[in-house]
Amino acid sequence: ETKASVGFKAGVKDYKLTYYTPEYETKDTDILAAFRVTPQPGVPPEEAGAAVAAESSTGTWTTVWTDGLTSLDRYKGRCYHIEPVPGEADQYICYIAYPLDLFEEGSVTNMFTSIVGNVFGFKALRALRLEDLRIPVAYSKTFQGPPHGIQVERDKLNKYGRPLLGCTIKPKLGLSAKNYGRACYECLRGGLDFTKDDENVNSQPFMRWRDRFVFCAEAIYKAQAETGEIKGHYLNATAGTCEEMIKRAVFARELGVPIVMHDYITGGFTANTSLAHYCRDNGLLLHIHRAMHAVIDRQKNHGMHFRVLAKALRMSGGDHIHSGTVVGKLEGEREITLGFVDLLRDDFIEKDRSRGIFFTQDWASMPGVIPVASGGIHV
Repeated sequence: ETKASVGFKAGVKDYKLTYYTPEYETKDTDILAAFRVTPQPGVPPEEAGAAVAAESSTGTWTTVWTDGLTSLDRYKGRCYHIEPVPGEADQYICYIAYPLDLFEEGSVTNMFTSIVGNVFGFKALRALRLEDLRIPVAYSKTFQGPPHGIQVERDKLNKYGRPLLGCTIKPKLGLSAKNYGRACYECLRGGLDFTKDDENVNSQPFMRWRDRFVFCAEAIYKAQAETGEIKGHYLNATAGTCEEMIKRAVFARELGVPIVMHDYITGGFTANTSLAHYCRDNGLLLHIHRAMHAVIDRQKNHGMHFRVLAKALRMSGGDHIHSGTVVGKLEGEREITLGFVDLLRDDFIEKDRSRGIFFTQDWASMPGVIPVASGGIHV
């Protein structure tokens, strides 16, 4: 009985007939994904892996006549390798290759809609986690990436050979704009390079965004004049609509301040990419806060690892991103954090499973992102 005849019987058919291809050799242009799959009892790992490949690319649960109008072999995602997770019963790492043509150029939104859009509610799986993505150069080249990157930022600030030091103004909600600016000035005058709006400081009744921007700009200029060095305050431009967000970024540019900020997960990748383009066109640095990341990345067996969100941010665009810290966590966590810190900063990162890096990643000449060691002193 051949595959073709099996495929065209009516009714539900096994995904693995079409989408599990262990003999496939990956192409340099493929987007590769590593999923941690926990199948339901009785579901073989090949079927689970193939189901993920199908549902996140061309497939559905049966054969339809319109399949004959296109070339599945050209467009289908393929589960090309499966390995059990050591020390975990019923967990497998499934490697899936997606042809480049499945994705719109320059759209992180479309990439995620395809790869993680539909498969996570899948009945055949108890849990599913996207551990890593390999972005081919052919795809990353369709993105602008960070507005400026590490080198240009240091040139703008004229600060080299040391980490940059910043802090967030507290209490994060409740201060008036004038007192908020006053706190900024004291911090900058005292020696910090940057101060920061908290992620949920947008434009609330007790402090509207425009007032805050004006008083923070005053604090920056006063501190710069007195210390003789370049200062900045991450003005949070996150807003309810993209138009309002760009309006705030425009006002920041008019004030002449060096940097704005965005909450990229709550704000969304589409808004983030628009803001990143504006920032490059207008010489603003862009600080990225990862509010809501733990909703997606905290569970060990379901969701998406932060290294994927970090890679996506480098493509979408941001000059800084909060990347957690290595203080007081377990050793393994430390290595894994350092792994995605390298993914943010370096041009070329070798595959290294001990650091959680499933694929060799070549960013070509895309600028790097400064990882921000965030998360206070609670150990």
